[in-house]
Amino acid sequence: MIDLERIKAERVAYFRALDENATLRHHFRHADEEGGLWYFEAVPDRGELVVIKQAELTSADRLHRYSWEHLEDKHGFLTDQAIAPEVDPIETIPAEEFQRVWTR
Repeated sequence: MIDLERIKAERVAYFRALDENATLRHHFRHADEEGGLWYFEAVPDRGELVVIKQAELTSADRLHRYSWEHLEDKHGFLTDQAIAPEVDPIETIPAEEFQRVWTR
């Protein structure tokens, strides 16, 4: 039988450890087809950039935030896919821009 609580606890512990131990952070933005903006904070892990914080600013100016402290809700979830800036349609942004959105 699948223990969903254990799986969730392991995901929280993984993302929390990445966040708390990160020495290098990368920040990105992506515009979607509906006029929303997605913001990502990612850290290197095992040769990939893993998203540890994600914010969606919808075209209706609603903000949804995801991190180890809040993995998912009815609007969405923290992505489990690594970011590849060389192929993904994202642009690098300053940390200050990410923080401005994250803390609004």
